[in-house]
Amino acid sequence: MQVVGRRLEPEHHRLRDFLTRAAQPHEFYEAGSPQAEAVLAEADARGAELPVVVDGDAVHAGTNVQRLAEAWNVYSRPAKSHYDLMIVGGGPAGLAAAVYGASDGLSTAVAEQDLPGGQAGHTSMIENFFGFVEGIGGAELARLAGRQAERFGAELLILNGIVGSHFEPGKPALGRLSSGDEVTADIVLVCSGMVWRRIELDGISELLDHGVYYGAGRSEALQCAGEDVMVVGAGNSAGQAVMNLASAGARVHMIVRGESLSKSMSAYLVERIEKHPNIEVRMRTRVTELHAAAGRLREVSVESADGDMETIAVTSLFICIGGIPRTQWAEGSGVRTDEAGFILTGPDLLENGQRPQGWPLERDPLALETSMPGLFAAGDVRHGSTKRVAGAVGEGAMAITLAFRRLDELHREA
Repeated sequence: MQVVGRRLEPEHHRLRDFLTRAAQPHEFYEAGSPQAEAVLAEADARGAELPVVVDGDAVHAGTNVQRLAEAWNVYSRPAKSHYDLMIVGGGPAGLAAAVYGASDGLSTAVAEQDLPGGQAGHTSMIENFFGFVEGIGGAELARLAGRQAERFGAELLILNGIVGSHFEPGKPALGRLSSGDEVTADIVLVCSGMVWRRIELDGISELLDHGVYYGAGRSEALQCAGEDVMVVGAGNSAGQAVMNLASAGARVHMIVRGESLSKSMSAYLVERIEKHPNIEVRMRTRVTELHAAAGRLREVSVESADGDMETIAVTSLFICIGGIPRTQWAEGSGVRTDEAGFILTGPDLLENGQRPQGWPLERDPLALETSMPGLFAAGDVRHGSTKRVAGAVGEGAMAITLAFRRLDELHREA
């Protein structure tokens, strides 16, 4: 595929990010460049509204993520009104649960408001995931897992997330999808993951997708070759972003508030970052101000713990400082969370060894079960999770075993 657009137009950036996370090979050409003009001429699309996507003989002019998804038939609606298992979120935990649930005979659907993959889908390379000796991109892993789940009969409701729900002990849960469809399920597994934590800085909202990005910037790496860029963060996502950008030819300034990368980053990434000639790490430093010109990011001011100030010229700023859980819905549904909003499950629900108030069953909550029987949580959204892909996959698989225990209870009660 070939895409002609403008790199710093927000909708054009979202389209390129969508294609990257969909693991769809494509070449991007900046509008007005000789290469872009040649592509448009070949497609008989000179003067067409941007962005233009050339997909074989099909030409999509003035398109966006939603229109392209509809043209590709990516957007999907449920085939049933009731499922044994409804999974909310298509990250590693949700996809693993879909594979194991469907392969074990449960009618299974995954409601995902975006593309499958979650935050892992933004990661350029996962190198320490079991069985992938050479590593695998997050988007590629999600694509393979999604296909595997569908092969066993699971439905992936892509770009069709849950927007409303109702839970009542002993009765099927009700979920309303963004498509307007309503479905019920005997078991619900919440794998809604996290959203990137925001930085509070003057003017940052106006610069989003105009040089400032939340996440690893996988779709931007090749566009940054030969440029100075900045990455804020010290976890594995930040480390992979730094390596991806530097390997693409960018000069990377890595801003870290802490005193050591090793506290939150895998040792193999720390070692590579320290050796890479294109990476400069600034410890005990924070971003204080953004500077723009003509609506584009031009410079970033940083301050060290000693009070030293410096302004660095950069074309792009990538913010990878962890996330906050997608649990805004929990408060009104009776699902208990910790102070940070992560869902409490199993033993974490017990208070002085006692079951949580209002718990209706003559047993303790199962390991991944929430304060609502039959409603489970796995992956990053859960209190106490490891925030690693392998951990999320393990929890997703484990949730299916626990789901069968709850289904057995429901059958006995019936």
